[in-house]
Amino acid sequence: MFRFFYTIYMRNAIITLFVCMLTLVPATFAQAQQTQEQLAAHYYDNGEFEQAAELYEALYKKTTNQYYYQRLYSTYLEMKQYKAALNLVEKRQKTHKRDLSLLVDEGYVYSIQQQPKKAEKCFNKAIESIGNNMQVVSSLAQSFMKIGRSDYAIQTYLTARVKTKSKALFFNELIGVYQQVGNYEAMTGEYFDLLDNQPSMLNSIQISMQRSLQEAPDDKLATGVRRALVSRIQEHPENKSYLEMMIWFSLQQKDFQFALTQAKAVDARFPDMNGDPVFRVAKIAQSNNDYDVAAESYRYLIAKGQDNPYYIESRVGELEAEFERMNQHFSIDRRQLESLRQKYLSAFEELGKNDVTIPLMRHYATLMAYHYNDVQAAADILYDALEIPRLKPSLRDAVKLELGDVLLFAGEIWDASLLYMQVEKANKDDVLGARAKFKNAKLSYYNHDFDWAKSQLNVLRASTSKLVANDAMELSLLISDNMEDDSTYGMLELFANADLLLFRNMLDSAWDGFDDISRRTLSHPLLDEVLMKKAQIRIKQARYAEADSLLQKLLDFYPYDLTADDALMMMAELNEDRLGHPEKARECYEKLLIDYPTSLYVEQARKRYNALKTR
Repeated sequence: MFRFFYTIYMRNAIITLFVCMLTLVPATFAQAQQTQEQLAAHYYDNGEFEQAAELYEALYKKTTNQYYYQRLYSTYLEMKQYKAALNLVEKRQKTHKRDLSLLVDEGYVYSIQQQPKKAEKCFNKAIESIGNNMQVVSSLAQSFMKIGRSDYAIQTYLTARVKTKSKALFFNELIGVYQQVGNYEAMTGEYFDLLDNQPSMLNSIQISMQRSLQEAPDDKLATGVRRALVSRIQEHPENKSYLEMMIWFSLQQKDFQFALTQAKAVDARFPDMNGDPVFRVAKIAQSNNDYDVAAESYRYLIAKGQDNPYYIESRVGELEAEFERMNQHFSIDRRQLESLRQKYLSAFEELGKNDVTIPLMRHYATLMAYHYNDVQAAADILYDALEIPRLKPSLRDAVKLELGDVLLFAGEIWDASLLYMQVEKANKDDVLGARAKFKNAKLSYYNHDFDWAKSQLNVLRASTSKLVANDAMELSLLISDNMEDDSTYGMLELFANADLLLFRNMLDSAWDGFDDISRRTLSHPLLDEVLMKKAQIRIKQARYAEADSLLQKLLDFYPYDLTADDALMMMAELNEDRLGHPEKARECYEKLLIDYPTSLYVEQARKRYNALKTR
């Protein structure tokens, strides 16, 4: 009995052991194969192709997958064993007849061996074999791109279009190939052929073209697009889509004057658009600080009469553009100033004082306070604005901020601070609140409460508003640098006093204040800031040559201080817009781009540099 049970036990044990061995064999085999694959890759990466070929041959014999095939094929090519490579391709073609990329591999071997006719025969056969299977098109085109035959990749996509009778098929793929090889003429043709067949695709085409223009390494694509558009507009003058594209393209290139010319042409041919293209040009030009084109656009719309849907917005927009143009760095001609003031009064008489004309009321207040020194008139119109019924809270608070500025201008520091605090409290988590907090911090700086101002500014340096954060950082650094250098804060107090006088547009008194600092010391961290402020004063006084000299002195003595890139940008604009020295302006823009690549002015400097270079 014992012997019987023992026999049964041994039989089961043997079976269990055999099953375990069968289970372990695949795992052991897989592990060995993985090790072999890693070793083959190691040999291949180190240029030991003979050892790699031996291992890949063994691996491919066991598992004929695509990866092992590609590695073995590449290894043969590296070893210049072209016959072996052809044999490998031909054998795989017998079992993978639908894989058209194998014909590309075969043709590539022939091309390496300087047998172009045989290579082209393979390539053409691959394209002819596409049939109705569109799934193979992209992989086939990519195979051609891998061997540098973009011409056959393009032919692949175009053949697919013919077979499917779809002119828009593989549009993005063809655009990509044309862009990669620099065939901008064909690329532009793709865009406009699609627009011809599907005008509803206008927005999608603009998005795609915008991306291509941004990625283009030079201006050849932009030049090609402009040339093609002009040609097509001449051929099809009544095609609204082409005219719309020309306006869009001109705006992309920041050529606002040309965009306006095209917008007027569209408006003349399609009066049912009611001047919409012109209004779009006006808004975009204004947002890009081209106030001349913006104002001209608005005047064109105003001339269409009060029945035009854009009449009121254009009346407001024209004055906004003229105000913004005149309220830049430079001195304002008194005759222009008075002309603008009369235009405001005329607008209020025609349009009234309401939520639509709020922007005009705010600008008029600035005009009266800062340029006419009529604080009462400025305050009165802002109080009128606050009494407009159903005014949005955010707009009401924006007016309060400007009223606070006017009161500060008049020397009413505590009343101004109260308004700033009200706006900050009502807008704790948005940009308006951050601006109010900054203004209050700056008021504390004017009032010599530097510790409090610095603590508030340090909080604002993390503001979501980039502009507020940058202003807060600059003022915070100004205070902290000079608090550390001078424990009595004497020079900083003098600087803050002069800075307040400059804010109040008391230019001669401000100059004397900054000049007093220059006379008191030959070495102080504030001296670069003093030069900047004095340059600003001379610009406001239209003494541009003196301003240019002061900015140059700042750059010569303090090239690494925070004010250096500001000075360089200001000098460039001064020479371009007021002194008539475009070459010097171009040199300033170029220096800013090279020496101060992290400056906030880089993008603006690059645009103006390119514009000057093409003159």
